[in-house]
Amino acid sequence: MTLQLTGRPQPIEAHESAESGRSRTMRTRRALVLALVALSIGLLSAPARHVAPAGAAAAQGLPTTAEQIDDVLRVANPGLASHERQRIGAALVRSADRYGLAPDLVLAVILVESDARPEAHSPKGALGLMQVMPHMMRPMGLAGNAMTVESNIEAGCFILADNIRRWGFERGISAYFWGTRVRDGRYLAKVLAARDRVRELAAS
Repeated sequence: MTLQLTGRPQPIEAHESAESGRSRTMRTRRALVLALVALSIGLLSAPARHVAPAGAAAAQGLPTTAEQIDDVLRVANPGLASHERQRIGAALVRSADRYGLAPDLVLAVILVESDARPEAHSPKGALGLMQVMPHMMRPMGLAGNAMTVESNIEAGCFILADNIRRWGFERGISAYFWGTRVRDGRYLAKVLAARDRVRELAAS
């Protein structure tokens, strides 16, 4: 008996080729999705930087030295004697550097808190340039008292830096005034406006 082959042959090769093409397309899509996910995670996890490096600050005209801070204080509080301005500037630069804060931010807080008056005393008992509560300074074991320029600025910088570390830049600044229960953004707005003023004075 002779067998005769009839009908069309099954398109096996074409079927396999189509499957292979779809597989490559799926692999390409998966690779693109994974790449986008990895990029998104990298962007979200990148730490935000709010403190300008010293070189960048100098390029923008920000006060980064005791002498520049002296110049700003001469305008911001004309009542300060020369030796007071120099003492504040030296203490501010030292403590800002120690706690990783931008000097213009620390000076802005000082202006908002006390108008750069070392003798400032609030009705609630906050003292000095950065209006620090005495009970918050005692555990730090700092020399002098809450009214001492160097100790007051160091305590204030420690508290501000710790707030920013715990809650982020904006909420950390607000917490310097409000504590853990921040009610609104008024204090933050005052500090940022004062910082802009400090920068303008430093650049002039």
